[in-house]
Amino acid sequence: MKILVTGAKGFIGKNLVENLKNVKDGKDRNRGVVIDEIYEYDIDTPEELLDEYCQNCDFVFDLAGVNRPKDAKEFNVNHSFLGLLLEKLKKDHNKAPVMLSSSVQALLDNDYGRSKKEAEELLLQYGKENGIRVCVYRFPNVFGKWCRPNYNSAVATFCNNIANDLPITVNNRETQLTLVYIDDIVDEMFEALKGNEHKDGELCYVPVTHKKTLGEIVDLLYEFNDEPNKLLMPSIPKGSFEKKLYSTFLSYLPERKVKFELRGNADERGSFTEFLKTENNGQFSINVSKPGITKGQHWHNTKWEFFLVVAGHALIEERKIGSDEVMRFEVSGKKLEPVHMLPGYTHNIINLSDTEDLVTLMWANELFDKDRPDTFHEEV
Repeated sequence: MKILVTGAKGFIGKNLVENLKNVKDGKDRNRGVVIDEIYEYDIDTPEELLDEYCQNCDFVFDLAGVNRPKDAKEFNVNHSFLGLLLEKLKKDHNKAPVMLSSSVQALLDNDYGRSKKEAEELLLQYGKENGIRVCVYRFPNVFGKWCRPNYNSAVATFCNNIANDLPITVNNRETQLTLVYIDDIVDEMFEALKGNEHKDGELCYVPVTHKKTLGEIVDLLYEFNDEPNKLLMPSIPKGSFEKKLYSTFLSYLPERKVKFELRGNADERGSFTEFLKTENNGQFSINVSKPGITKGQHWHNTKWEFFLVVAGHALIEERKIGSDEVMRFEVSGKKLEPVHMLPGYTHNIINLSDTEDLVTLMWANELFDKDRPDTFHEEV
C-alpha cells in the first residue's frame, strides 16, 4: 500500500507516520498490513507533489488542519484544503479511502467547530456520491508524546510545566475531560487502514477513551514528578489512563531530570540503596558488600525476597527456624540466578571474594514499614 498523510508534521501526523515507517521498514510486523510508500504532506510541502501523491496513493489520512490561527478566517483551511484534496483524487479517478481527523468541537457553534463540521459534511457527501469508503473521526482531547505544550492541550501544558518546575493554572479542578491517547488513535488508524474502523452511524470513533477531571490529572502529574524523591511508583495497570499519562509525562522531562541521584546508607561493610518502590508490588534495592562481609542473618514471618547477584561471587545460606539443616547456594554475576528468601527461614549473603565488591539486586514483596518491619535477627 501507498499511504498519503496530510498534516504529517503535526502531533497526530508525526505519531502515525513514525508507526507507518516501523511497518514499512520491517520493525513492526504485527499490524497486518504491508506498506510500500509513505507520502508525507504538510504546509511546507510543494503543492505539485500533492498531485503525484493523489495519483498514486491507496489510502489517505487527512490530518491537516488549523485550530489556533491569528485570524479566524484561516479556519477555512479546515474544509478548503480537504476540498482541494478530494478534487485531485477525483481528477485522477482514485477511489482510495479517505480518513478525516475532526473534533468534538464540530458540535459547537464557534469558528473552529463550524469549519470542522463543514469538512465532515464535505467528506461524507464525497463518499456517497463516489461510492468511496470514508472515515470521519471526531477526536476529543488528544494527549501523548510530542504534543505541543501551551497551545491547545491542557495535558501537554501541565506535563511540560510540571516536569520543568513551572507554575500551572487550574481554574476548576472538577472540570471533566474526555481524553484519547495518541497510541490508541494510531491503533485505530491501522484498523481503518484494514477496513476495520469502529463506526457509529456515519461517524467513526476510537474505542478507548478516558474521563478524568483536571484535578485528578494534575495530582497524578505532581505524584509522577515526585517519584525521584520518594522512589514510589504509583499503580499503573496495563491499558490504564495512569500508565498512558506517565509515559506522556516522561516525554517532557528536561535533560537535567532524566538522570537522578539515589540516597543510600553506607558503612564499613558496604552500602544499601533503595532504588524503586511500588504501591502494591514491593520494592527494589541495591546491596553492596565489601570483600569477606556477611549480611543478613535475619528472618521474616510473611515478607519474602529475591536476591540476584549481578557482580561478584557469593554464598547465600537459608535455614528454617527451629531446624539445623542449611540450604546453601553459590552464585555469581557470571550466571544470573535469582534466589528466593523464604518466609520463616533465616538467611544471609556472604561475599566470597577477598578483593571484589559483591553487588546484589534485591526485591522485597512489600515496602519497608518501620513500625512493623517483620525482620528478626538470628544467625544462620
